[in-house]
Amino acid sequence: MLEKLAGLEERYEQLSAQMADPEVIADLDGWRQCVKAHSDLTVMVDTYREYKRVVKEINEARALQEEEKDAEMRELAGAELEELLVRKAGLEQRLKVLLLPKDPNDEKNVIVEIRAGTGGEEAGLFAGDLFRMYSRYAENLGWKTEMLEASQTDIGGFKEVIFLVNGRGAFSRLKFESGVHRVQRIPATESGGRIHTSAATVAVLPEAAEVEVDIDPNDLRIDVFCASGHGGQSVNTTQSAVRITHIPSGIAVSMQDEKSQHKNKDKAMRILRARLLDRAQQEHQEKIASSRRSMVGSGDRSERIRTYNFPQNRVTDHRVGLTLHRLDKVLEGDLEEIIDTLSTTDQAERMKS
Repeated sequence: MLEKLAGLEERYEQLSAQMADPEVIADLDGWRQCVKAHSDLTVMVDTYREYKRVVKEINEARALQEEEKDAEMRELAGAELEELLVRKAGLEQRLKVLLLPKDPNDEKNVIVEIRAGTGGEEAGLFAGDLFRMYSRYAENLGWKTEMLEASQTDIGGFKEVIFLVNGRGAFSRLKFESGVHRVQRIPATESGGRIHTSAATVAVLPEAAEVEVDIDPNDLRIDVFCASGHGGQSVNTTQSAVRITHIPSGIAVSMQDEKSQHKNKDKAMRILRARLLDRAQQEHQEKIASSRRSMVGSGDRSERIRTYNFPQNRVTDHRVGLTLHRLDKVLEGDLEEIIDTLSTTDQAERMKS
């Protein structure tokens, strides 16, 4: 591990020199790549340098403890040594985590798809709660959200809502949210005060660039039609709605939110690329990782991952056994503890394997 870290520190120094090289600066694309590579290594190199400082201080404290004749000074050196050894162990653990292979999707934006499941209108309201929860979480982190598609229910929920979260590291923070989310509460329409159970499914897909997904135009069937629903007279009389079907996979995406056919086609293609990339990655993971699934789950859309219990103000993530009694805060976007626990568990499982 230390040899690898020494090599990365050397590479970091090379990149620092290149960033100041006039020839590299003149090549804007090359300079940007250099800056990104340098930035990606900064945390690891800083941690490694701190680790080396601590190791040096440990050696000095040990030498002082062995050579010092004054008992009080030896005792002070021993106390300092204990603290330094604890710091060293923590830094070693941190470095192991930093050296884990990174998910190539971690820095990407994400497309989040939420669909109401069992529970009728109540499931639609819960889908709306999840949408607001993720929107507020994104807002807290300074990320931007963009609505791509929404199918609302009559009482203010969603049958389906698809939106983009734009922010560095969005996928790394939201990738464990895929699965079935269950809610337990008394619906406003329930006169008997009985608790109902409803569900919604969440899919988190990394946004795919055009270069990542090779789509043959001949494999697409594009249909245009008049949009239905709200939006004014022009929505219902202009053929602005678009349905794109990827014939080999059977994946179809419909879009009618925009008045412009071009904008609807662009949004539909973004969702289609993300779904195709997700399918390819899911198939790849099934082949190579079935024997070492993480405790945080397989990412299977049918897997029940979390329960939101309103009467007890409780949220439980079943994959890691985490229960919090502040559901109200979680629904306001306070997801840090849940996401940190899932991320830490995943790191620990990957270190084991």
